[in-house]
Amino acid sequence: MAIAQLKLYHFPATRSARVRWALHETVGDHFEVEEVHLYQGEQYQADYRARNPNHNVPILEVQFEDGRSHRMLESVAMVEWLIDAYPNKQLAPPVGLSPSRADYLQMLHFAGTWMDMMLWQIRIHEHVLPSEQVDERTVARYRHKFASEVEPQLLQRLKQSPFICGERFSGADIVMGHNVTWARGYGLCQSEVFRQYLSRLSKRPAFIKAFADARRFSAVVPNKDERFTG
Repeated sequence: MAIAQLKLYHFPATRSARVRWALHETVGDHFEVEEVHLYQGEQYQADYRARNPNHNVPILEVQFEDGRSHRMLESVAMVEWLIDAYPNKQLAPPVGLSPSRADYLQMLHFAGTWMDMMLWQIRIHEHVLPSEQVDERTVARYRHKFASEVEPQLLQRLKQSPFICGERFSGADIVMGHNVTWARGYGLCQSEVFRQYLSRLSKRPAFIKAFADARRFSAVVPNKDERFTG
């Protein structure tokens, strides 16, 4: 089934940047981007919530040539779908019962669930929630878990190979690379191994395009209020 049009709802350097990266890796520049100004509360407007009741980014709207359409809301699902939809790009092991495919999916979803959850808890309690909702114990808990449980696993892999699943760049590196960047912004993943990993990723043309607007991202949410529930 051929795709007629792709539209990404995006905010700089957030999870939607993963999808923008995957789009540039797979379809080049052939997609539309609409910026959602999260810090101005656009994600809470009625028309946006009708598209995404989770009031966040990304949204990926897909129009097929036969007239059908589909809307996706989960960034890792979008990355996986795009990578598998364009096997000629060789950004993942072929679908099937192989150890390499199993390892690829393991790391793609490890980055997008377990690792992401810890980073998000750190972020919302340090920079997103109103002060009366901040829990310093949560921050300390997940900083410790990330440093003592997640980082050693990643270091073991990246000391053995240039990319998270071996010698070749894959879709797992899109989510993992974004998360390592995120972690370094919070003082985690400071080893030279991680710096070199990001250096390799940042040379990819698709990475450069996906994060060209990253300087406009501010970690601190201005004018915090009850809408930013985390």
